[in-house]
Amino acid sequence: MQTSALSRPAGDPEPRTAPWSNPLVDSRDLRMPRIAGPSSLVIFGVTGDLARKKLLPAVYDLANRGLLSAGFGLIGFGRRDWDDRTFASFAEENVRAYSRTPFNESTWRQLSQGMRFVKGSFDEAGAFRNLSATVSELDRVRGTRGNHAFYMSVPPKSFPVVARQLAESGLARSTRGAWRRVIIEKPFGHDLKSAIALDRVVSEVFEPDSVFRIDHYLGKETVQNILALRFANMMFEPVWNSNYVSHVQITMAEDIGIGGRAGYYDGIGAARDVIQNHLLQLMALTAMEEPVSFSASDLTAEKAKILSAVRLPRDLAAHTARGQYTAGWQGSQKVVGYLEEDGIDPSSRTETYAAVRLDVDTRRWAGVPFYLRTGKRLGKRVSEIAIVFKRAPHLPFEETATRELGANAVVIRVQPDEGVTLRFGAKTPGSAMEVRDVNMDFSYGRSFTEASPEAYERLILDVLLGDPPLFPTTEEVNLSWKILDPIEEFWSTQGQPQPYRAGTWGPQEADLMLARDGHHWRMP
Repeated sequence: MQTSALSRPAGDPEPRTAPWSNPLVDSRDLRMPRIAGPSSLVIFGVTGDLARKKLLPAVYDLANRGLLSAGFGLIGFGRRDWDDRTFASFAEENVRAYSRTPFNESTWRQLSQGMRFVKGSFDEAGAFRNLSATVSELDRVRGTRGNHAFYMSVPPKSFPVVARQLAESGLARSTRGAWRRVIIEKPFGHDLKSAIALDRVVSEVFEPDSVFRIDHYLGKETVQNILALRFANMMFEPVWNSNYVSHVQITMAEDIGIGGRAGYYDGIGAARDVIQNHLLQLMALTAMEEPVSFSASDLTAEKAKILSAVRLPRDLAAHTARGQYTAGWQGSQKVVGYLEEDGIDPSSRTETYAAVRLDVDTRRWAGVPFYLRTGKRLGKRVSEIAIVFKRAPHLPFEETATRELGANAVVIRVQPDEGVTLRFGAKTPGSAMEVRDVNMDFSYGRSFTEASPEAYERLILDVLLGDPPLFPTTEEVNLSWKILDPIEEFWSTQGQPQPYRAGTWGPQEADLMLARDGHHWRMP
């Protein structure tokens, strides 16, 4: 039976074992679930899409899995004229619609008892005084012990305002061994200069180890599986280098348009939205050396080494590509082009497709190009990392036997069909010696009975635990902008992005970019 936060003496720590754990089993066994201690989560922008579809369901799923303390508190901050009961009804509606785990009445009853709503705007000092009083009330009646995390699910321009209000109201200050933490959604600025300015504002209010920058891609099971694939297996690491690898392709393709995000997306574009954070992080995890441990500091050190070793090609015109989708067909549905989307300036030069070649200046990766691409209104929704190997130096077969044989590859599928595929040559059935490509496939869905948790479940739990390995640091963010800023500056001089028809795989110049190096894009 799980010990209630209210029934333990004030000085006793929260148990770190599961409620069903055997007391004879060492509680330090890392296979045991990690349970958050007494705490609460304050969500700014709680009525937005991110909170409705991801954050509220993630909190419920954590509670349903027994990973939150019995007295956990959840506070919504917004401009709606709501009381606590109305907010709880709003949360329940979205939990029922979007949660991963089945709805459980007893879980919901316990969780909803700790829900509060504070009405106000970000520039309203009185609202933050009310928030401070609400936080104190949760400490008193729910036993949250002064441990509170603040989730900024708000536009970047609101970060400084909210941070200042948290400081002036005293909410950012931790007392008597308790903690206060802040969670910031991407984008972390729109270039290096703005990222440094944003970090300065936040660091004036919170200690560096209390700032958690969310990149939800890093919370995905298959992203974490990159580390397991590389460092838990002997078969991959010996060939994970320039002696055997021809090139690496990292793709995040979406089949949707911008939807209702015109106000955010126009002027930002595909490179700032995806390459600067998601794809550069995937690249760092793919290319980094084995860390001393998987602690936050050791993991960050290795990722930062890779990002600092990235070199841009001299000819950016030949080794970068950008595009903008035009009207076409997405499956059986006819869709409009980017410039015809609601809220988009008809003369906008914002790219909806971006591809770049990067080189990593280390002994392991010398001469191996990394190709990163992302786009909207592409052929299908898929995210993957493909490590493409060099061809065998000698094939003891007749040319006709291997005419259709491609390069070997390890493909890590991040979404939607999470898993790993190995592509290699095998003889076809029959009397003739013919070798063709075949795939050996591992799928999470078929190999494990337990469904993978959503990324936001893992990341919110890590914040409450104060465990930051999956969160980009200030150094990583700044290094990423140093890589992207010169490309953005070059593109700003190039006029309109190249058009590509919705439902295709991007502009022609992206294909030419790889063709110049003797390669071609994989068809996911």
